[in-house]
Amino acid sequence: MATPQKLLPTTVVGSYPQPAWLVDRNILIKNNVVPRVRLKEIWRVAEDALEQAQDDATLIAIRDMERAGIDIITDGEMRRESYSNRFALALDGVDVDTPAIVSGRNGKPTPVPRVVGPIRRREPVELRDMRFLRANTEHGAKITLPGPFTLSMQAVDEYYQDPEALAMAYAEVVAEEARDLKAAGADVIQLDEPWLQARSEQAKRYGVKAINRALQGVEGTTVVHLCFGYAAVVSDKPSGYSFLPQLADSTAAQISIEAAQPKLDLGMLSDLSNKTIMLGVLDLGTPEVETPDIVAARLREGLRHVPAERLVAAPDCGMKYLPRDRAFAKLKALADGAAIVRRELAG
Repeated sequence: MATPQKLLPTTVVGSYPQPAWLVDRNILIKNNVVPRVRLKEIWRVAEDALEQAQDDATLIAIRDMERAGIDIITDGEMRRESYSNRFALALDGVDVDTPAIVSGRNGKPTPVPRVVGPIRRREPVELRDMRFLRANTEHGAKITLPGPFTLSMQAVDEYYQDPEALAMAYAEVVAEEARDLKAAGADVIQLDEPWLQARSEQAKRYGVKAINRALQGVEGTTVVHLCFGYAAVVSDKPSGYSFLPQLADSTAAQISIEAAQPKLDLGMLSDLSNKTIMLGVLDLGTPEVETPDIVAARLREGLRHVPAERLVAAPDCGMKYLPRDRAFAKLKALADGAAIVRRELAG
């Protein structure tokens, strides 16, 4: 299925709130840190019934996005403890049983896996997830993967002894996975790369090189998502990106940026004139639900810097930490606000 060809298509960044009967959201929120190793205690369903429960939760997420009017949807990442650890912990060469402790992006001690051998993929990790999504929606379908630079920042390297070599090793397995997901029906493949911003000096040296390797041979629409972190975890956000213009040299077709909560100066988008921009127009750090008119105003601001043919409307980041009713209401406002601007462009 081809991605819908319409002006200002709407999409999500990836995650949607997991039901309280599936995960203990108090554990998720209380930790105030995105897990890098396993966090099995968040699951409220017994191991022998977990896959079926995750399937049921995925159907809820799919239907919510469809009912809200979103054009390009995901599976809501219902099967993941975090956006990255499901993939990161399924690889050979990674010791997850005796993690290292490092300082996370928010300065808190964070357990992370140790790389103790060659990074290799034993088997596809998210292939069943993508097939399930494709079998259960007629909408455009997107699936996300942690990007290679971010993966390399979320592990302690005891094997390669070279940060760039580690990132490139991760890029190889991400590319293998992405090609399998594309073959399974993904219209859009998105790499989540928040650590490009958090470690911008290293990123400037080899971040784009790693991304391009991870997208090598991946046909169709590809996205790099760049953000400052979940609003529930990172509240003090800068008003500008320290790493963004460099992505003009990436092979990704789209760049996803967080703009609503940090009130980003969109003038910087002129540096990405060769890319489609997935513009964050939903602030996930506030309990207030945007009206369609607010969304429309934010999209009009985007149109001052990016032509409509190169603009995609989205939330700032994943919606994992939001209450479900708020997430749904915000997505409905996103769809309705984009429709307002679409009518203006057509008229």
